[in-house]
Amino acid sequence: MRTLIYGSKKHDGERSKRILVAGATGYLGKFVVEELKARGYWVRALARSPRKLDHLLGSLDEVVKAEVTQPETLDHVCDGIDVVFSSIGITKQRDGLTFRDVDYQGNKNLLDVARRAGVWRFAYVSAFNGQGLRHLDIGAAHEDFVDELKVSGLEYTVLRPTGYFSDMGEILEMARKNRVWLIGSGKHRVNPIHGADLAVTCADAIEGGDTEINVGGPQTMTWNEVAALAFDVLGKPAKITHIPAWFMWSVVRLIRLLNRHQGDLMAFFTTMATTDVVAPATGDHTLEAHYRSLASRS
Repeated sequence: MRTLIYGSKKHDGERSKRILVAGATGYLGKFVVEELKARGYWVRALARSPRKLDHLLGSLDEVVKAEVTQPETLDHVCDGIDVVFSSIGITKQRDGLTFRDVDYQGNKNLLDVARRAGVWRFAYVSAFNGQGLRHLDIGAAHEDFVDELKVSGLEYTVLRPTGYFSDMGEILEMARKNRVWLIGSGKHRVNPIHGADLAVTCADAIEGGDTEINVGGPQTMTWNEVAALAFDVLGKPAKITHIPAWFMWSVVRLIRLLNRHQGDLMAFFTTMATTDVVAPATGDHTLEAHYRSLASRS
């Protein structure tokens, strides 16, 4: 049974639409919570580690401790909920869990509970060009859940962002160490999106009727331009080394033999770096401003 950490706040007047946010401790989740609260929604957050939500305690109406990979902990988490929003997924392997365990089965467990509780809409964050990534474990897990969502009988929205600004921070960290390593020629394009801008799209999707939304940030850049920007923000001369794609795929095959999860994750990043990942632009947060913010903090 779920563990209620705190709640429930009282609301005067007409009942607010109630939303469960799963993945609130992640990069995107915190922005979604803030955007939903700014629009007047009542928000319950589901968290494996509620302490990670301490910075949002002034925004959330309820926090429940539960784990999507353990169905017995999900009892009643959707009671009284109108909409479920999920950005649940893993990158680093923990507790022996796989992409299949979390990205697919964990979300399916939550979907099953949502259906029983009478939730009418489920919004899910997958990946841009997800259908083209089914050959990867991470892509198959995401898209197999999307398939489940489509036949669930619930109204649904699948959001497909190109990539997060938080991922772009890795480029800045390499630049701090005086060299950025890029996979391939660096000429492929990407328009990553800030979490705050993506949260607006997520909230709009909950209020609208679109079933699938591809979304990217306002700037489209090559990976070479992203790396050059990182050095420029740090005031350092650009030192960029390109790793041939064929070499990376050889490394991926080797890593997969030793650790399938890490190998598949590496395959995903290699795919993203060697194809154009550009979706309709939205928002106004620029990568330069994000990099300058990160640089000033350190």
